[in-house]
Amino acid sequence: MAHHPMWEKPVHHSRDIKKTHEVHWIELCYDLIHVVAIFLLGHHLVENLSLFGFLSFVFLFITFWISWGDYAFYNSLYVSRDYKHRIISAFHVVTVMFMAASVPLILETGPVYFMLSCAVNRIVTAFLYYRACHHNLHTHTLASEMFRNFSVVSVVFLVAAFLPDFWNYTLFFAGLLMIQISYLLPRFGVMRFETFTPRISHLSERFSLLLLICLGEGYFKMVLALSEKDLGVINPTILFNYLFGGVILFLLAWVYFDARRDGNLKDTKKKTMASWWYGHMGIMLSALMISIALRAEVKVPFFEPYPLLYACLGCSGLIGYLLCLELIQSSLRDQKAYRFVNLKVKLIGILLASIAFVTVLLELPSLIGNLFYGSAVVSQLLIPITHAYRVYRPEIEEMHAQREKK
Repeated sequence: MAHHPMWEKPVHHSRDIKKTHEVHWIELCYDLIHVVAIFLLGHHLVENLSLFGFLSFVFLFITFWISWGDYAFYNSLYVSRDYKHRIISAFHVVTVMFMAASVPLILETGPVYFMLSCAVNRIVTAFLYYRACHHNLHTHTLASEMFRNFSVVSVVFLVAAFLPDFWNYTLFFAGLLMIQISYLLPRFGVMRFETFTPRISHLSERFSLLLLICLGEGYFKMVLALSEKDLGVINPTILFNYLFGGVILFLLAWVYFDARRDGNLKDTKKKTMASWWYGHMGIMLSALMISIALRAEVKVPFFEPYPLLYACLGCSGLIGYLLCLELIQSSLRDQKAYRFVNLKVKLIGILLASIAFVTVLLELPSLIGNLFYGSAVVSQLLIPITHAYRVYRPEIEEMHAQREKK
């Protein structure tokens, strides 16, 4: 019983005897509340489909993502699974629950409750580092600075909650910026410590799970939209669009996982880490934008124009998705696959996505827009696979011939 993980104190992963790298059930349970949060974010944008609504959506997404990212980073830096960590994690989940519940009223009375929840969320994160500070002497300075930084930001959020409009958002955004600067600042940021070495494979898996949650929001939106219709009298072309949207989401996941491979960074420089980290924030935001945009697939038949605002979300989301994927790939170590999934291929996808948006501006049938949009996504798989097959065809044929001989 003494060796049960529930009694083990938090330890920096470099000193972890078991060399634990898998994602623990505590983290998977923590992700469940973000399924709800992302669903509410999508609903918020659908209900406030305007420039101001979009900006508030981006603001909320970044806030949730940073909260999730800081917790995920701690778990990648320290192996912490004892009963105290589990209790703290439960409180962390509850703070996100309150943040999520505040989303529908964020443009009215919500900011106060949302910012208060964020302040408590930062306090809980600070306490995680407080424990790490006392149980890891070789990372004492790193953990104590992280504890201090999160404590200061929690106070900033707390003050922001009680300020009048505009000033509350300004100070709150400054707090978000402060915590990011505390990582990256050249001489004073925590990235200057040699012990600032998270488990990259662990974080990579965490990123993958959250990206799938963001893409999964598209399935939520389309299924719910179709379930509200009478399938007996629905236009058959809408059912085809429904199928189209589901395939697009699957292909986008395929594109990401093929492009990132094992997800190992080429080095641990600040620029590389930042490109990888913020590239994932951008690609998840883009994935959520695409997911929300695909909701309109269940609203328009072939020969009606696609709704302009949804098209703007979907096309700009796809362009952002491909650009962020390139940013992520630039931070990963070189692999043979990257010669096929390169920037030129992504630029083809960006061009086709732009043409798809032009067809909406010209009020052409949605069938034409979907044709270009689908081509933009399929090109990211078809071109690399075709190119790779041509290059490795002799090796493939030789391998098949050897198997036939055996």
